[in-house]
Amino acid sequence: MRYAETTSVPADRSRAEIEKVLARYGADQFLYGWDSDRALVQFRARGRLIRFLIEMPDKGGREFTHTPSKGIRRSPEQAEASWEQATRQRWRALALVIKAKLEAVTSGITEFDAEFLAHIVLPDGQTVGQWILPQVETAYLAGEMPQALPMETAT
Repeated sequence: MRYAETTSVPADRSRAEIEKVLARYGADQFLYGWDSDRALVQFRARGRLIRFLIEMPDKGGREFTHTPSKGIRRSPEQAEASWEQATRQRWRALALVIKAKLEAVTSGITEFDAEFLAHIVLPDGQTVGQWILPQVETAYLAGEMPQALPMETAT
């Protein structure tokens, strides 16, 4: 079972909750946006820009157009309702993740940079996760650590 699988909380209310939580925990910037297949939440807190890019469910996906048990085609209205439910679930899950991370930091369980590491935006616009995950994959495939970056010498 997925968290908030049957939630009735609209996506816009979850986004508003995320914004309110971020403000309560000290964020000084917030934005969100979306396109046909993903949503973005970005904020600045503790001097760091943090970005969550969430893949949204494909409206035309079989899990929405057909019933799960017998594979019977749903009506367009039923398919839309099923897709909206999945979208609400993703937004509720994101709200939970952000709240949990911020509370873990506030409670001293972890540090801000460590908790949000994969989502910190680097100067080139990539997140740390986008930058490092291909290197992690290469290291595992090769069975060895990547070579260190050359250090600049102080002049």
